[in-house]
Amino acid sequence: MSALRKFKIPHTFTIVFCIVVACAALTWFVPAGEYARDEAGNVIQGSYHAVDGNPQTWQIFTAFFAGFQKTANIIVFILMIGGAFWILNSTEAINKGIYSFLGFTRKLQRFKPLKAIGVNNIVIILIMLLFSAFGAIFGMSEETLAFVAIFVPLAVSMGYDSVTGVLMCYVAAHVGFAGALFNPFTIGIAQGLSGLQPFSGLGYRLLCWLILTTLAILFTLWYAHRVKKSPEKSFMHEADGFWRDKVTQQADQGVRKATASTWVVFSLVSVLLIFLAICYPHTTLTVGGGERTWVIFPVIAVIFIGLGVYSILKSVHGYIMTLLFLTIVMLVVGVLGYGWYVGEIAALFFAMGLAAGFAYNTRFDDIIRQFLEGCKDILNPALIVGIAGGIIVILQEGHIVDTLLYGSSNAVAHSGREGALGGMYLIQNLLNLIIPSGSAKAALTIPMMAEFSDIIGISRQTNVLAFQFGDGFTNMITPTSGVLIGALGIARIPYAKWAKFIFPFIIFLIIVGFLLLLPTIYLPLDGF
Repeated sequence: MSALRKFKIPHTFTIVFCIVVACAALTWFVPAGEYARDEAGNVIQGSYHAVDGNPQTWQIFTAFFAGFQKTANIIVFILMIGGAFWILNSTEAINKGIYSFLGFTRKLQRFKPLKAIGVNNIVIILIMLLFSAFGAIFGMSEETLAFVAIFVPLAVSMGYDSVTGVLMCYVAAHVGFAGALFNPFTIGIAQGLSGLQPFSGLGYRLLCWLILTTLAILFTLWYAHRVKKSPEKSFMHEADGFWRDKVTQQADQGVRKATASTWVVFSLVSVLLIFLAICYPHTTLTVGGGERTWVIFPVIAVIFIGLGVYSILKSVHGYIMTLLFLTIVMLVVGVLGYGWYVGEIAALFFAMGLAAGFAYNTRFDDIIRQFLEGCKDILNPALIVGIAGGIIVILQEGHIVDTLLYGSSNAVAHSGREGALGGMYLIQNLLNLIIPSGSAKAALTIPMMAEFSDIIGISRQTNVLAFQFGDGFTNMITPTSGVLIGALGIARIPYAKWAKFIFPFIIFLIIVGFLLLLPTIYLPLDGF
C-alpha cells in the first residue's frame, strides 16, 4: 500500500519515450514486410511481401529528429497560437469578455424555463453542438487548438475545470469527426477508394452523429455538474489554480478606454475588409459534397465596421473581442471557402495578436516580448508533439506497419459477418493508435477492406462506417496525435491524467460504435 502511495504518474516525455522504445523493440520480433503502392500511394491488392528487416536501435534518437520534421507544421502552429494568445491575454480582453458573458447568463436566470434547464447547461450544449457539427462537416481537428485557449478559461470561470473546457471544444469536434457527415478527410477519401457515391448513406450516418453527439454532451454535462458541486473531485483542481488566477486577477479592474491607436487599427482592418469585399464579392463554401456561393466578405465588412465603432466607443477590451470574433469568422470562411490549413490559420491568429497589441496601445517591442513569452510558455507541449512523431517513424523505418496490417486483416477472415465486422472495426481502432491521420489510414486500409467486405458479404458502406468510427474515437486518447498532445498542453493537462479520465468514455464510445454498425448488416438501410 505504501508503494502505491509513493507511485507518481510519469511525465508525458517519459511516457512517449517509453512508447518509442517499445516500438523499436517490436522491430526485432515482428517480421518486416511491405505492400506495393501505386502512384497515388494506394495499396495494391495481394502485393504484400517480405522485405529485409531493419531492427531499430540507436535510431530511436534519430527518430525524434524525424518526428520533429514530420510534425513541424503542428509544432509551429502551436507556438504561433501560444504567442498570439499571450499578446491577447496581456490586454485583459478575454477576462473582461468572459465576465461580461457570465454576467449576461446570470441575467437570463430570471426566465423560469431557462433557470429550470440551467443557463450554463444551455451554453455547454450549444457550444458542443457547434463544434461537433464542425467536426462532422469539414473535419475540424487541428483548428480546435485555437479554441482550447478560449474555452478552458471560460469553463473555469463558469465554476468548472480545464477538463470541461477541453470536452466542450476538442472532444465535441472529434466526436463529430467520428460521426462524420461530409468530412472530406475520412468519408470523402474512404468512399472514393471504395467506389461509392460521395457522401452516400447520409441518412443513417446522420442518426449515428446525433446519437454520438448526444452521448458526448450528456457525459460533459454529468462531469461539469459533478465538478461544480464538488470541485475537489476534479483531478485538475489544484493545477487549475493557474487558470483561476488568470481569469480573476483582472476581474475587479475597470474597463480601459480606446486610444488613437485603437482607431488606427480599426481603420486599417476596415480598409482590408473593404478591399476583400471588392476583390472577392462572392465566396463559394464547400460543405461536404455540396457548394454554396454567398456574399461573404461584403457582409463581414459591414458587420465588423458597425460592431467595431460600437465596441470602441464602449472600451478597448470590447474592440479586441470584436477582433477575436472576426478572426474566428475568417477561420471558418478560410477553411470552407479557400482550403486553409494550419499555415494560414497560424498566420491569421498571429495577425490578430499583433492587431490586438497595437489596439491596446502596446509598444511594438513589448508585443514581440509578449509573443516570445507565449512561445516559451507553450514550448513544452510543442516539443512533446515532435517527440510523439518519432513513434510513427520507428514503425515505418522498421518496416513493420504493413506487417501489422496484413496480420490483423488475416486474423478476422474466417469469423462470420459479425465477427469479421468486429475484427475490421477493432483493427481500425488499433491502427489509429499508431496512424492518427485519417486520410493516410484510409489510403492504407480501405482498398483492402473494401474487397474483404465483398468476400464476407458486408456492404462497403458498412466498411466505411467502421473506418470512420475507428478513426475518430481513439483520436481522443492516442499519444501519437499531435493535435491531442497540443490541446492538452495548451490546457495544461498532463497526458497520463487525461488518459485515465477519458479511457472509460472512449471504451463506451467504441462499444456504442459497434452496436451502431450491427444494423447495417441486418437492415436494408439507404446507401448500405
